Amino acid sequence: MTSDPSAVSTAPIALDQAFACFDALWSPRIVASVNDYDVRVAKVEGEQVWHVWHVHDDTDEFFLVLGGELHIDLREPAGERRVTLPQGSLCTVPRGTEHRPYAPRGARILLFEPTGTPTVGDRHEEIPAHVDVTTGHPLHA
Repeated sequence: MTSDPSAVSTAPIALDQAFACFDALWSPRIVASVNDYDVRVAKVEGEQVWHVWHVHDDTDEFFLVLGGELHIDLREPAGERRVTLPQGSLCTVPRGTEHRPYAPRGARILLFEPTGTPTVGDRHEEIPAHVDVTTGHPLHA
Protein backbone atom coordinates (compact mmCIF):
# COMPACT_ATOMS: atom_id res chain seq x y z
CA MET A 1 0.00 0.00 0.00
CA THR A 2 1.02 3.56 -0.52
CA SER A 3 2.08 4.76 2.92
CA ASP A 4 2.21 8.47 2.07
CA PRO A 5 -1.16 9.80 0.85
CA SER A 6 0.53 12.99 -0.39
CA ALA A 7 2.52 10.88 -2.91
CA VAL A 8 -0.67 10.07 -4.85
CA SER A 9 -1.51 12.72 -7.42
CA THR A 10 -5.04 14.00 -7.84
CA ALA A 11 -4.10 15.86 -11.04
CA PRO A 12 -6.09 14.75 -14.08
CA ILE A 13 -4.22 12.84 -16.78
CA ALA A 14 -5.11 13.54 -20.42
CA LEU A 15 -4.36 10.21 -22.11
CA ASP A 16 -4.04 11.75 -25.59
CA GLN A 17 -1.32 14.03 -24.20
CA ALA A 18 0.33 11.11 -22.42
CA PHE A 19 0.52 9.14 -25.68
CA ALA A 20 1.95 12.21 -27.45
CA CYS A 21 4.92 12.19 -25.03
CA PHE A 22 6.54 9.05 -26.48
CA ASP A 23 6.93 7.07 -29.70
CA ALA A 24 8.54 3.82 -28.54
CA LEU A 25 6.55 0.64 -29.20
CA TRP A 26 6.14 -2.08 -26.54
CA SER A 27 7.55 0.35 -23.97
CA PRO A 28 4.85 1.19 -21.37
CA ARG A 29 4.71 4.53 -19.59
CA ILE A 30 3.38 4.81 -16.04
CA VAL A 31 0.58 7.39 -15.96
CA ALA A 32 -0.71 6.75 -12.42
CA SER A 33 -0.42 4.51 -9.39
CA VAL A 34 -3.26 2.95 -7.42
CA ASN A 35 -2.22 1.32 -4.15
CA ASP A 36 0.56 -1.07 -5.24
CA TYR A 37 -0.46 -1.07 -8.91
CA ASP A 38 0.80 0.87 -11.93
CA VAL A 39 -1.56 2.21 -14.55
CA ARG A 40 0.51 2.02 -17.74
CA VAL A 41 -0.14 3.08 -21.31
CA ALA A 42 1.66 1.66 -24.33
CA LYS A 43 1.75 1.90 -28.08
CA VAL A 44 1.96 -1.53 -29.68
CA GLU A 45 2.23 -2.61 -33.28
CA GLY A 46 3.39 -5.61 -35.26
CA GLU A 47 2.57 -9.18 -36.11
CA GLN A 48 2.95 -12.09 -33.68
CA VAL A 49 6.75 -12.01 -33.81
CA TRP A 50 6.79 -8.51 -32.32
CA HIS A 51 6.15 -9.69 -28.79
CA VAL A 52 6.96 -12.92 -26.99
CA TRP A 53 5.02 -15.76 -25.44
CA HIS A 54 5.25 -15.14 -21.72
CA VAL A 55 3.67 -15.91 -18.34
CA HIS A 56 3.06 -13.85 -15.23
CA ASP A 57 3.22 -16.44 -12.45
CA ASP A 58 1.84 -14.31 -9.62
CA THR A 59 -0.47 -11.74 -11.19
CA ASP A 60 -3.29 -11.34 -13.66
CA GLU A 61 -2.72 -8.90 -16.54
CA PHE A 62 -5.41 -6.36 -17.45
CA PHE A 63 -5.61 -4.93 -20.99
CA LEU A 64 -7.91 -2.08 -22.10
CA VAL A 65 -7.77 -1.05 -25.77
CA LEU A 66 -8.04 2.71 -26.09
CA GLY A 67 -7.43 2.81 -29.85
CA GLY A 68 -6.89 0.31 -32.64
CA GLU A 69 -7.22 -3.43 -32.18
CA LEU A 70 -5.23 -5.81 -29.98
CA HIS A 71 -4.95 -9.57 -30.38
CA ILE A 72 -3.89 -11.84 -27.54
CA ASP A 73 -2.97 -15.44 -28.25
CA LEU A 74 -3.49 -17.69 -25.24
CA ARG A 75 -2.17 -21.17 -24.43
CA GLU A 76 -4.67 -22.79 -22.10
CA PRO A 77 -5.20 -26.39 -20.93
CA ALA A 78 -7.84 -26.83 -23.67
CA GLY A 79 -5.41 -25.57 -26.33
CA GLU A 80 -4.48 -22.34 -28.04
CA ARG A 81 -7.00 -19.61 -28.82
CA ARG A 82 -7.00 -15.98 -29.86
CA VAL A 83 -8.85 -13.10 -28.22
CA THR A 84 -9.47 -10.06 -30.44
CA LEU A 85 -10.06 -6.77 -28.65
CA PRO A 86 -11.39 -3.84 -30.68
CA GLN A 87 -11.22 -0.29 -29.35
CA GLY A 88 -13.13 0.05 -26.08
CA SER A 89 -12.73 -3.63 -25.14
CA LEU A 90 -10.89 -5.11 -22.21
CA CYS A 91 -9.58 -8.50 -21.19
CA THR A 92 -7.86 -9.95 -18.16
CA VAL A 93 -5.32 -12.72 -18.73
CA PRO A 94 -5.28 -14.92 -15.61
CA ARG A 95 -2.01 -15.45 -13.78
CA GLY A 96 -0.13 -18.50 -15.01
CA THR A 97 -1.63 -18.31 -18.53
CA GLU A 98 0.93 -18.21 -21.33
CA HIS A 99 0.03 -15.39 -23.71
CA ARG A 100 1.34 -13.18 -26.52
CA PRO A 101 -0.22 -9.80 -27.34
CA TYR A 102 0.19 -8.22 -30.77
CA ALA A 103 -1.43 -5.58 -32.95
CA PRO A 104 -0.92 -5.96 -36.72
CA ARG A 105 -2.24 -2.46 -37.47
CA GLY A 106 -1.31 -0.86 -34.16
CA ALA A 107 -3.10 -0.18 -30.89
CA ARG A 108 -2.96 2.06 -27.87
CA ILE A 109 -3.52 0.14 -24.68
CA LEU A 110 -3.86 0.70 -20.95
CA LEU A 111 -2.44 -1.92 -18.57
CA PHE A 112 -3.14 -2.33 -14.87
CA GLU A 113 -0.43 -4.35 -13.13
CA PRO A 114 1.34 -4.59 -9.77
CA THR A 115 4.26 -2.16 -9.57
CA GLY A 116 7.44 -3.82 -10.81
CA THR A 117 5.74 -6.35 -13.10
CA PRO A 118 8.01 -6.88 -16.15
CA THR A 119 6.38 -6.68 -19.58
CA VAL A 120 7.70 -10.12 -20.49
CA GLY A 121 6.49 -11.81 -17.33
CA ASP A 122 8.35 -14.27 -15.17
CA ARG A 123 8.87 -16.90 -17.88
CA HIS A 124 9.27 -16.05 -21.56
CA GLU A 125 10.74 -16.90 -24.94
CA GLU A 126 13.92 -15.25 -26.15
CA ILE A 127 13.32 -11.51 -26.22
CA PRO A 128 13.71 -9.78 -29.62
CA ALA A 129 15.90 -6.65 -29.61
CA HIS A 130 12.94 -4.35 -30.37
CA VAL A 131 10.97 -5.40 -27.27
CA ASP A 132 11.59 -3.05 -24.36
CA VAL A 133 11.84 -5.26 -21.28
CA THR A 134 10.60 -2.92 -18.63
CA THR A 135 8.61 -2.50 -15.48
CA GLY A 136 7.30 0.75 -16.95
CA HIS A 137 9.04 4.04 -17.68
CA PRO A 138 7.98 7.26 -15.98
CA LEU A 139 5.70 9.14 -18.37
CA HIS A 140 8.01 12.07 -18.96
CA ALA A 141 11.30 10.18 -19.12
